[in-house]
Amino acid sequence: MMKNLRVLWIVQLASAVVLLVVLLSSMLQNTQRSIDQVNALHQQVIKQLLSQFSGDDYNLLVQQIRNSLNPQQLQLKTATGKIVHEHNTATVLHSTAEQLQAAFGYQRDSNQINSADNQLSILFKANLDEQDSHFVTQFWLTLLLPLFLVILPLCLVPVRQKSEQKQMSQQIAGALDQIVNTETKTQPELQLPDTFEQTRLTLLKVADFHQKRQAELLKSAQQLTEDAAKDTVTGLPNRNRFVQFYEETLRDSKHVDFGIFAITRCTELQNINQSRGYHEGDKYIIAVSELIQRAVAGYRDAKVFRLNSSDFGIILPRITAKEAENFGAQLQSRLSEYQKLAELDSVAYTGMVNYATGKVLGELLAIADTAISLAQTRQSNGWHLVKDDGSSEQNALGFGNQNWRHVIEDVLENNKINLLVQLIQPASRSAKTYSEVLVRFYCEEDQLLPTASFLAMAEKLDKIIDVDRLIVETALSTIKNKNLQDQYFGLNLSSRCIHDDHFLIWLERRLLKDATIASRLVFEVSEYGMQQNLKTSKRFIDMLHRNGARLTVEKFGTGMTSFKFFRDIKPDFIKMDGSYTRHIDDDKNNQYFIRLMVDLAHRIGVGVFAESVETQEEKQMLESLFIDGTQGYYIGKPQPI
Repeated sequence: MMKNLRVLWIVQLASAVVLLVVLLSSMLQNTQRSIDQVNALHQQVIKQLLSQFSGDDYNLLVQQIRNSLNPQQLQLKTATGKIVHEHNTATVLHSTAEQLQAAFGYQRDSNQINSADNQLSILFKANLDEQDSHFVTQFWLTLLLPLFLVILPLCLVPVRQKSEQKQMSQQIAGALDQIVNTETKTQPELQLPDTFEQTRLTLLKVADFHQKRQAELLKSAQQLTEDAAKDTVTGLPNRNRFVQFYEETLRDSKHVDFGIFAITRCTELQNINQSRGYHEGDKYIIAVSELIQRAVAGYRDAKVFRLNSSDFGIILPRITAKEAENFGAQLQSRLSEYQKLAELDSVAYTGMVNYATGKVLGELLAIADTAISLAQTRQSNGWHLVKDDGSSEQNALGFGNQNWRHVIEDVLENNKINLLVQLIQPASRSAKTYSEVLVRFYCEEDQLLPTASFLAMAEKLDKIIDVDRLIVETALSTIKNKNLQDQYFGLNLSSRCIHDDHFLIWLERRLLKDATIASRLVFEVSEYGMQQNLKTSKRFIDMLHRNGARLTVEKFGTGMTSFKFFRDIKPDFIKMDGSYTRHIDDDKNNQYFIRLMVDLAHRIGVGVFAESVETQEEKQMLESLFIDGTQGYYIGKPQPI
């Protein structure tokens, strides 16, 4: 039955094709004859009008032609080549008919009549809208007729054939379900009639492909799981993997275990990112990672994780407190060697704590963090072990804050700070820049303290205003004593200070005391700090301007309201955040943003600086964007004042 239907369908298709060819050929020939007749009539009429035409009133001739024939296209050209009239009124219908006829080899060419007597050349196309309308209608009807002849046999499929197809469809669907649902690696047994042997073989191929695809997807899923648990910079397991490992092993009472958990914090990461760039920050993190991995290589079953951007987690199973102290000393030695090579103030600090099965992860992390605070009050790259003896956790927290308070008070009482300067290089002779004053802090043993950690703890312990007062006082005294009143210097202030009334009163009195030096000072405050309270920020700026000092808004561009802030508060300078200058020679978006900010700033008389400039390409690109000054390790390293 299916074979007979296929033969009938082929016969109908062949008949339809033959009929279509005959009908189209006849229709095209008839249409062409009609077009030729119209063109002949147009030529006859135009020649007659030309024979009656005299003079040079071509508009009259055009009007006569259009009244008589209304051609679709008409062009009159004199013997000198001058076109005295031209129009074309082709329609969409005409274009469709012309394209269809051209597809079958029938071209419509323009007709041309040359008159020597009138010295005219007339180019025209007849108006064939009526013929085109008939042609398009007949064309689509001709196409539809064979279509019905092809569809008709399909309507003759008997009910019995439908039943057979339904039954076979159910058998094939069952075979596919067997393929999809099979969980074994062996091929399924498919039962189909002999007439569908080829289908059965194809389904077996599908089953084989399905099994291979499942294996590939499983392998891919496993790889994705591994990648999701891996840090992209160091290749170490990340925090998610650490939490999973801790919950599966150290929290499970079935696995009795003990040892040392440590956190090594890269305290210089933020400073390196800001002063040297994120590329150097990544190199710094990778170097510390390798140092840690070499340090733990001698400990059995030791594991290292990267918990966040600056913290590494270390698990040293089944070691005693004495062995942990040896590990801390060994790691400190490696970090100190790297510190000399990298020319850093410090590299990292390590906090360690005993752990045992069943301990809550949050408590473990809190104690290790406290140990880091204690380590930071000691020598560079130091470590501290908090021995978990049952009641020491709360004592450790208090002890950490007390140590930091003691260190900060010692710095304030004994003026244990050192000042450095880093130049902002002007981009042109007319640009006004200055040298930024950088501060280093020292503890009782004259060991250099991590600047970021010191300021963070001063903020936490409500000592930051006293620290800023010490910095300002020391800077003013140094400038005066070294007779540097002819230079310009920038001093950083915390956001807490600019919103504190007592500090502002003290600062104004101090600037009035040394008015000559005050006119040479530029105070730097972060954009975030200025945005915390616009009212007090404006008051702070007014106070600086009254005393001849100026203001730079640093880390500009990181806030969500930068443009509104720029409109409301007009600083003297802005310093673009380092994230915008990093690889700016390749970053079109940052180039556009900085160019926009430079244009906006210059319109209202505000200078624009860029920090963290590390390469010549970055410097050249920034200068091409009309930046006023550049700062960074490529421009110059911090030097003693």
